[in-house]
Amino acid sequence: MDPLENSTKIPAGRLFIVGTPIGNLEDITLRAIRILKDVGLIACEDTRRTQKLLVHYQIKTPTISYHEHNEMTRAPELVIKMEEGTSIALVTDAGMPVVSDPGFRLVHLAIRHNVPVIPVPGASAFVAALSASGMPVDKFRFLGFLPSKKTARRKALEEQTTATKTLVFYEAPHRIIETLKDVQNILGDREVVLAREVTKIHEEFLRGTVSAILGRLKSRTIRGEFTLLVGAPSTDAEVPPSDSPIKQEIESLMAERGIDHRTALKTAAKARGISRSEAYRLLQTEKTEQL
Repeated sequence: MDPLENSTKIPAGRLFIVGTPIGNLEDITLRAIRILKDVGLIACEDTRRTQKLLVHYQIKTPTISYHEHNEMTRAPELVIKMEEGTSIALVTDAGMPVVSDPGFRLVHLAIRHNVPVIPVPGASAFVAALSASGMPVDKFRFLGFLPSKKTARRKALEEQTTATKTLVFYEAPHRIIETLKDVQNILGDREVVLAREVTKIHEEFLRGTVSAILGRLKSRTIRGEFTLLVGAPSTDAEVPPSDSPIKQEIESLMAERGIDHRTALKTAAKARGISRSEAYRLLQTEKTEQL
């Protein structure tokens, strides 16, 4: 039960983490509206964007900016205000604060100063995308935004080559094509779901293999925010038996999963229960014996 359910006045000196709509303004809870009206101050990622929501619901609470570029100095300022008795609501441009959005520093500092932190749950893009994806979601791994640099992004994907859960990422429109190509190269031509503009007017779900989705995007102008869901490896692409030559295993993995030599070596090593360096030495031994 909401500890404030029967209260008409917000207790002093608390931090409320308030979920806001990710697109459709109707996707906000009655509790969130009440909290935003009753707190003394709303800390916003972008005050201009939040103002549209506040105007829509006739919320006249003062706002202050809180984003990744000013949180180092703004977080202590807000904690001082809460220690003096002001209750503050933290919101981001869309969805739940802190989850792939600014807010961690403020929450962490508030807890250190014994300021009560209260979540007010709301919409979340990756949860919404999961629910409508049609993929197994009893277990999944949410990884937020992949690194923008190609080398770092590929490394992050290589760390997921043996994952058996549905993988979930956020991605910007100008990087989605390159990210899909990296997924295909490193994780293979897996089944994916690309959720675009979830809850907005142009909401769209693209389902199919990575190669099929890339083909559909080829002739399109790409706009909107994306949530990318990557399915687990196909059971048809199992690692060959570990008693076969490791060179053969690596070649099979590269052909069947579309991964590079380095990733295939790492995958084959894990299947055999040995380190990658041991697998590399075994590979070199096999090559020497064939001479």
